[in-house]
Amino acid sequence: MDQPDTPGELKARALRHLVRREHSRAELARKLAPHAESPEALEALLDELVSRKQLSDERYADERARSLARKYGPAKIRHDLRSKGIADSVVDRISSEGELERARHILERKYREPATTPEERARRARFLQGRGFSMDVITRLIF
Repeated sequence: MDQPDTPGELKARALRHLVRREHSRAELARKLAPHAESPEALEALLDELVSRKQLSDERYADERARSLARKYGPAKIRHDLRSKGIADSVVDRISSEGELERARHILERKYREPATTPEERARRARFLQGRGFSMDVITRLIF
């Protein structure tokens, strides 16, 4: 690409990204940076989108956490959100509510029969631990 986008074109590009799905501020900045005239122009656009509530890290975090919750525990979700550039204050707000029920549901989907041997219980504990569930929840569920 030889020419940077005009402010109008950059805004249209940003809105096209946001229409498809929620983005974090850091993620959208990374996608738009190659097309912006300057870092200042990009920051001004992002500030405008935030002020108009078209871009929201909180909304993105809620949406991402909900989609990951089907498969992963709170630790894994928090790690993912931090890697996407979400502020710690927003990440900490994502609660561990229903962690036991989510773990039970994931375990039932993966294993149809209850564990009978110590080796099988250990295998299931490692599975849940890899998914980001706390040892407290794993212990209550398996042992």
